[in-house]
Amino acid sequence: MTFTSFKNARIVRSGWLDEGGRRLDCNPYMSGALEARDTLKRLPVTEKLSAVTARIFHAGREARLWVSDADHGVLFMGSSDIRVADFSALPLIAKRQVERNPLFTLGSGWTLITRSGTIGRMAYARPDMAGMACSEHVLRVVPDVGRIPSGYLYAFLSSRYGVPLVVSGTYGAIIQHIEPEHIAELPVPRFGPVFEQEVAQLIDAAAAERVAASKHRRAALELFQAKIGWSRDSDSIARAPMASALLGRMDAFHYSPRVETGRASLAAHFGIRLGDQVERVFEPNRGSRLKVTDPAFGVPFLSSSSVFELNPSAEYLVSRSLTPHLEGLLVSDCDVLIPRSGQLGGIIGRAVLPLPMNVGQAGSEHLVRVRCHSPQDAAYLWAVLASEPGYWALVGTAFGSSIPSLDSSLISDLTIPWLSDLDRQEIGALAEKAVVAQNKGNELEATAVALLEEKIRKES
Repeated sequence: MTFTSFKNARIVRSGWLDEGGRRLDCNPYMSGALEARDTLKRLPVTEKLSAVTARIFHAGREARLWVSDADHGVLFMGSSDIRVADFSALPLIAKRQVERNPLFTLGSGWTLITRSGTIGRMAYARPDMAGMACSEHVLRVVPDVGRIPSGYLYAFLSSRYGVPLVVSGTYGAIIQHIEPEHIAELPVPRFGPVFEQEVAQLIDAAAAERVAASKHRRAALELFQAKIGWSRDSDSIARAPMASALLGRMDAFHYSPRVETGRASLAAHFGIRLGDQVERVFEPNRGSRLKVTDPAFGVPFLSSSSVFELNPSAEYLVSRSLTPHLEGLLVSDCDVLIPRSGQLGGIIGRAVLPLPMNVGQAGSEHLVRVRCHSPQDAAYLWAVLASEPGYWALVGTAFGSSIPSLDSSLISDLTIPWLSDLDRQEIGALAEKAVVAQNKGNELEATAVALLEEKIRKES
């Protein structure tokens, strides 16, 4: 057997072993961190991360006190939430706990880095995240704005040079971690205020687009709910239905007040059957995912959770020619996507619109497609299904006790409001603005990071 027989093999220089204290775990050598470090060493000027930051910290571990009333709570982000596009499903942690431990609270312009489990996922804390609480499993890198622009620092840390260096500091065999001291000495390239401000302005513009997307998204949902006069009178989940109501199904959640109120509210205003107003509602056929590495022969594959991220991206490619039922997996701009399985309260039943950058890519068979007759219809129906009554009506159709699942035929049978043309256009236009702004934010961030990576490559 030869060296080339190993698919992911790498040559490790003996000098790297000496510099790392004879560290023999694969992580620092396989991540590309040492190559990145050697590239940065060739740059004219670098500074340690600790020298350009005011603080690097996490919140520390403590039990969390959850609340359901927004008057007494603060939106709380777990490590998997720092890159979500929509904050409406976030839980609330008690205000008094956050006041007692202000380390939970986020500030605008910080770089957030997941520090345990899946390490090195990053997000830029935009203005609408300021004041939210965040998990101890996320490192906060607070820039010293007098020394470095916050957007520039984020662009470097999230680049192909920054991420490997961050990840290389992990420790632990089963559940890996990083601590602030593990990244404090990372070299940060400096290229002068003009270039750094150019990169930072692109990152800040991306953040502004994402804030705008959130506002448009929220406005669309509030407008729809106002049009149908939605009001949830009670948070109770208990109810005693009549025996005659149990003829169709007997699971308790289906008859809970929130679900029944949601269904009734949707049905009370110009109600039509959902399946009669769209092209079709379907789940793609299941089949093996035949992975390829060459983009010429593959299609990016999106998971049912990735579509909720700010920048939905595929983890791998599936074969164009050999993947069974590939046509059914391809995402259309006329689709509303709905995860069909998972735990109640998670992503199951939460509707999302695909971004233009993801149209034509393959999406998981765990995403139900509500395929509409036009992108405008899809934008309006997203607001219907993503609204509070729409969500409860959707998730109320779930069946199964261990892992609840949705069924496309039951979704088709939902009665939904088909408002006037003018109302549908007004609501749909806000949803479309949200999609355009989120997509624009992704393009601006990608441009900023690419600009910095090219500068590093040329100067090294």
